[in-house]
Amino acid sequence: MSNDNFIKLYEDSFKNNWELPCYSDYGENNTRTYGQVAEEIAKLHLIFKHCSLRRGDKIALIGKNNSNWCISYLATVTYGAIIVPILQDFKPNDVHHIVNHSEATFLFVSDPIWDTLEQDEMENLRAVFSLTNFRCLHQRDGENIHQFVGTIDAVMKSTYPDGFKKEDVAYTELTNDKVMEINYTSGTTGFSKGVMLTGENLAANTIFGIESKLLRRGEHDLAFLPMAHAYGCAFDFLVATAVGTHITLLGKTPAPKILLKAFEEIKPDLIITVPLVMEKIYKNAILPLINKRQMRYALSIPILNSQIYGQIKKKLIDALGGRFREVIVGGAAMNPEVAAFFTKIKFPYTIGYGMTECAPLISYSWWEDYKPGSAGKLLDFMEIRIDSEDPYKVPGEIQVRGKNVMKGYFKNEKATKEAFTEDGWLKTGDLGTIDKQNNVFIRGRSKTMILSSNGQNIFPEEIEAKLNNLPCVNESLVIERNKKLVALVYPDFNTLDAMGLNTPESIKSLMDENLKTLNKLVGNYEQISKIQLYPTGFEKTPKQSIKRFLYNSITDDAVQ
Repeated sequence: MSNDNFIKLYEDSFKNNWELPCYSDYGENNTRTYGQVAEEIAKLHLIFKHCSLRRGDKIALIGKNNSNWCISYLATVTYGAIIVPILQDFKPNDVHHIVNHSEATFLFVSDPIWDTLEQDEMENLRAVFSLTNFRCLHQRDGENIHQFVGTIDAVMKSTYPDGFKKEDVAYTELTNDKVMEINYTSGTTGFSKGVMLTGENLAANTIFGIESKLLRRGEHDLAFLPMAHAYGCAFDFLVATAVGTHITLLGKTPAPKILLKAFEEIKPDLIITVPLVMEKIYKNAILPLINKRQMRYALSIPILNSQIYGQIKKKLIDALGGRFREVIVGGAAMNPEVAAFFTKIKFPYTIGYGMTECAPLISYSWWEDYKPGSAGKLLDFMEIRIDSEDPYKVPGEIQVRGKNVMKGYFKNEKATKEAFTEDGWLKTGDLGTIDKQNNVFIRGRSKTMILSSNGQNIFPEEIEAKLNNLPCVNESLVIERNKKLVALVYPDFNTLDAMGLNTPESIKSLMDENLKTLNKLVGNYEQISKIQLYPTGFEKTPKQSIKRFLYNSITDDAVQ
């Protein structure tokens, strides 16, 4: 590309796509054009200027996906300040901590979340703005920000007497080596760190998306992953806005029923999702169909086999809007059985791999080039090495370096040092292998790997993937207890009720059968000693990965 400056990507996009629709909030009649979004950004810039906001000042942002979330983000970085997106699932105490730790002076927040926060716990904040309409919700004593915001329309008129035009879009001159975002991770280890992402990190991901034509000018995108997470932010938002896509923001919990209705209405040209969504569709809509006795017989006949799989593929594509080029699955490991089925029916899906510390992408392949079982091919501008005696066969820690790799953790030199090897490679904490074509294969997290008594490496995620496909298992978690493997299972109570298996005895009998089946599917060193029922779903990160650290020390009493 002729211009790889992160901020200039958006200056150019607003000018080039001025009349095109930019952001819509799902279920609301409020589409803004690129020109109207640029004007809203200009208003926020006037507020920042009035407040003497300086380069490097931090602005925190928390709320559900909506147009004003996107406008707040872009207004911050194009002014030269540093954006601090906070996941809306964080508890109030965590939000207070992140706002304080990041040294944020402004906060953009949705009204319901603001009602749960204590302003006295965030003493550095000069002002708080609503993501509903940008009104000033709170200002520090001595500030006159509230009054200025009330006159912003008049200030805009006097600043731009002939109206705000595309020629007026001119953003700060800032090189890509500067930190532009601090993203506080919510990993499975329970410790949140502020990942410092530079303009180069963000631009490398965005330009890759542009040059790969993931999305194109005038197309439609449905953004349902949390924008504060690096995965959804990079592709549903940053790439989409840079190319002139019309983005519809789903501000609701993406339950399958809500999502399928939204897919039908929006008909997106690309779908960015996490495994859980596709796994639920497979388990609830496809598995019951192909497990019927007549269907199993039909699938055993080669001529009927291809016809039936073709019909299932068409129904699945139609259910997701019918217009998308591919489905990109990322954020967590995909169930191998589900992935294998999608491959069998030639469904246009691909699996990518990344982490917040890489803003986020490390590997990806277009679906027609995707190698089943992999997590895509290493990006051209990234390097990879496997900490193993044979990186093609023996799993070792995946280590990377290149344009996407973060600058470090904000105000945490110890964690930054621990994240890198002495010769400068980022330690991902993931175990895997590569092949000669640089396809990446993930085996599991180094922190979750269990070493058996006879020295075998056990990857609990692989056992869980098999267990989750057995009858009436909603989700599962394999833990080690007294040198034995135990599976905690949150049952599918709706299916159990429908089958009339709603007594403790009948549920135990079914799970005993599941245990026998599972132990036939796994290696001798991976045998599960028992299945214990867990009463609720497991607590998850926004990527829908289970927060394992909460359950590692769980006792028998806690699950009975």
